[in-house]
Amino acid sequence: MAVNPNEDTEFNDALRKFGIIPPREATPKTPSPPPSPPLGEVLDDLTLNELHELGDEVTDDDRRRAIESVERQRIAKEREEQKRARFGRVYPIGRDDYTREVTEASRVDEEGDDKGRGTGVVCFLYKDGIPRSDRTFEHLRTLAARYPRTKFVSIVGNKCIPDLPDSRIPMLIIYRKGEIMNQLIAWGADREKRLEELEVVLLLYGAIEPSMHEGHSRHQDGGSDDEDDPSARSRSATTSTNARPARNIRQSATKGNDSDSDFEFDM
Repeated sequence: MAVNPNEDTEFNDALRKFGIIPPREATPKTPSPPPSPPLGEVLDDLTLNELHELGDEVTDDDRRRAIESVERQRIAKEREEQKRARFGRVYPIGRDDYTREVTEASRVDEEGDDKGRGTGVVCFLYKDGIPRSDRTFEHLRTLAARYPRTKFVSIVGNKCIPDLPDSRIPMLIIYRKGEIMNQLIAWGADREKRLEELEVVLLLYGAIEPSMHEGHSRHQDGGSDDEDDPSARSRSATTSTNARPARNIRQSATKGNDSDSDFEFDM
């Protein structure tokens, strides 16, 4: 009679006892499921609407109170963000408006800002018909809507700087507290730049700031966490940019009353 050593029978157990057939292989243990994430982490990833729906569904009183607390904090934070959302689009300006709309505007502190950080202002010098300039303009319109706490302005390049060569277009001049933080010259001239690359550069130079409201707005639109995290998605993008180190263009203004001091850029 043929014996199947893999069968779980008393006869096979007796054979194993005397070493006639090998021991049965141990049944592999089923791995334990990963632990559930803490409630706080789960709630942080939910939109305001999702929080409200979850609060209606939960029957545990303690969990409902926790959800309602996070929802109240989120609403209060969004109201604060809305108060600070003063802009939201790209504003066209002329040369005569530059000092008021750019330099002076960057000195204005946000409501509730007790650190006196001023306002981020991005001045875009462009020329219609240059593909990299047109593409950057579209990116800035998107960023202006995404970061309404930052002021974005645009001006035709040679109307801001006479005889500005097309090879320098487009230029982005980043201001805060009345000072130039950095300049991006001929952005996209070396290769076609993505919106995310420009976003990260503006984040690094303090022109725009991520906020809870903006993050959850994009979470509602869909997309992965990595795609919505500018610092994560483009760390490598910042290793090769057209950025120029900032120069204090206000120094000449302190030495005289030259009305063109606001236009002394690194070229």
